[in-house]
Amino acid sequence: MSLISNTTLSRRGFCTCCVAAASFAVTGAWLNPSQAFAEARDIVDLIRDDAAKAPIKVHKLRRNVSILEGSGGNIAVLTGGDGKVFIDAGITASRSRILEAANSLSRDPIKHLINTHWHFDHTDGNQWLNAEGVAILAHENTHKHLLAAQRVEDWDFNFPSSPLAAVPTEVFSSEKTLTLNRSTLHLKHYDPAHTDSDISVTFTEADILHCGDTYWNGIYPFIDYSTGGSIDGIIKATEANIAAVSDKTIVIPGHNLPGHDSPVSNKTELAAYRDMLVAIRENVARLKRHGSSLDEIITAKPTAAFDAKWGQFLITPALFTRLVYQGV
Repeated sequence: MSLISNTTLSRRGFCTCCVAAASFAVTGAWLNPSQAFAEARDIVDLIRDDAAKAPIKVHKLRRNVSILEGSGGNIAVLTGGDGKVFIDAGITASRSRILEAANSLSRDPIKHLINTHWHFDHTDGNQWLNAEGVAILAHENTHKHLLAAQRVEDWDFNFPSSPLAAVPTEVFSSEKTLTLNRSTLHLKHYDPAHTDSDISVTFTEADILHCGDTYWNGIYPFIDYSTGGSIDGIIKATEANIAAVSDKTIVIPGHNLPGHDSPVSNKTELAAYRDMLVAIRENVARLKRHGSSLDEIITAKPTAAFDAKWGQFLITPALFTRLVYQGV
């Protein structure tokens, strides 16, 4: 997607907060938190609408690991004789194009699905994948959240409980190791970060780390306080991600800035993401300690030094300030 480069971001472009970004393109000014909050009300429908027609890009990484980009979060695919392994399921509306893209990698059937957390842009496709014969594995909190109705306050959206076919049938609480397609997959739960259900997936032999939505490359991250997320948790998860990789590791973010040549990242970019999070957290916390209101803190622009790089898509500087404010 080359939405940003043309500064003509469409409301139909993939978005977790693209409504606000679209308004920036139209008005030349960032939305304040209340405006962004109101505009985000139909964000779930917009993402689903976009997924109904967005192309699925295939990126081959290393060994037998690839990425399918264009339906919700980045979907990693491990191919081989044990059947394809999907890391995240994308949006149901992309089903035919996801199948076409996956079949371009190999004719192995899809047999396994691992959800990095419970959010719909990573689990919406669970039901149709289950119908293909796929077994679903996730953290126990993903199972809990999909099994019951959920509300995400900052999306102002109520999610009904998922059909049983979409609920993981195998769960774990801390760590789990799998051997599939001659690859070792290590799954590890973070402490609450983006949500309370986040896990990382390491492809050991390929030296690839999928961070789920603890890492948004080139974009301010969304933090779901409604289901356990926090700014301090995101920072702690990022420190764990940095400690887990080397300079040669391929890092898969949950989301990345559209228009990049590659959807993947590396240790250097992870460190820059950590530095941004820490600096903005401190700026907002200092102003809050001094008694500034949320509106006063937004006016003070505590994200200003980072907006050119991180604030041009999805989560606006004002909205990210609001998200950090909730957690300090």
